[in-house]
Amino acid sequence: MKPLGIERLQEENRVHARTGGCSEENFGLGFRPAFLDFETQTIYPCRFANGLPAPFHVLDGLPDEVVTDRAASGRVIAAKATLISGFVRNGFFYTRTAAARAAAEWRL
Repeated sequence: MKPLGIERLQEENRVHARTGGCSEENFGLGFRPAFLDFETQTIYPCRFANGLPAPFHVLDGLPDEVVTDRAASGRVIAAKATLISGFVRNGFFYTRTAAARAAAEWRL
């Protein structure tokens, strides 16, 4: 499995565009972008490097224990391959697909 990087996030955004599986499409339903480490079952809400909550998936706020590569500037280039992007809502993690399905059902 490949490490999580910006290319994978961009591809996921392309695949889930207009389905409810992207941040800008489901934020109003209470979904907040996050990552789940399926190895440890730890949820990491998305944050900017300064610690503020991010409204979209960003790698720079991930803690050192899941970062596998950083640029000289400190920006995160890659994270553990066991991280999956999705959303947290009311303490529960939703994959992009699950969030899209929920968004479609809740909008009915």
